[in-house]
Amino acid sequence: MKLLVLLAVLVITALLALAADPPRRPRISRACRTAAGLLSHGVTSVYQRGANDVEVLPPDKLEPDRGYPVLYILPVNTGTRGPWGSGILEAKRLNLHNRFGLICVAPAFDSMPWYADHPTDPGVRQESYILKVLLPMIEKRYPAVAEPKGRLLVGFSKSGLGSWSLLLRHPEVFGRAASWDAPLAETRLASWGSETTFGTQENFEKYRITDLLKRRAELLKKDKDPRRLILLGHGSFRGHVETVHRRMRSLGIPHVYDNAAERRHDWRSGWLEGAVAALCAEAGVPPA
Repeated sequence: MKLLVLLAVLVITALLALAADPPRRPRISRACRTAAGLLSHGVTSVYQRGANDVEVLPPDKLEPDRGYPVLYILPVNTGTRGPWGSGILEAKRLNLHNRFGLICVAPAFDSMPWYADHPTDPGVRQESYILKVLLPMIEKRYPAVAEPKGRLLVGFSKSGLGSWSLLLRHPEVFGRAASWDAPLAETRLASWGSETTFGTQENFEKYRITDLLKRRAELLKKDKDPRRLILLGHGSFRGHVETVHRRMRSLGIPHVYDNAAERRHDWRSGWLEGAVAALCAEAGVPPA
């Protein structure tokens, strides 16, 4: 009887432990073809609250034994569609995946994406999701260049801020990042749902772009691959773009800068093509 009681206690303890600390391996579905001609995987992980799609747009003809750079197109809203359009659908319309030989990837998020980890909510860890789920998933299932030079980031607005914070916080992981019309000079928790991701001002400070630039200035100046950051154009955040450009100049950080064009704050307003061309040119990715 004592043995049965002991076994029961051990089983209950193990079940409670699993409930408190669930398995960390994500569940990833096989790719299915969407009506828009993209490949889509359903992904469930501990870093988000529910199942979320990852959309993939590889070149039409994948050459055997060749590695392809991956362009991570970061959304500005939950899901991969919204009032500002879809970055990956715009990439498809412009044929960027074939013209530059890129595997384009757009991850979805179930809370407003600012590309940070919430300090207390385990279901809002967007940075960890990208690093620990998204990158390994893509590099296991697709012929991706699994090193920094093959990992490119692009975004605008909050996802432009996210593209830069990911590179500046993880320069050993990502090669280059392009941002267009983003609140890069923000110093405090703003609106647009940022508090739901950052949680506190203290946590926001860890992702603050102006501080990250100062922290990484020497690394970026000495890097054998300079101009890893690309800063292009404005629609709603001209002042932020100009402020960050001046800060980078004062710190001596090499970067690509062109704030001449004013366009609508949208994936479809004409800025994406130039941003991707600049990313590929700086990364040494020739047109296909």
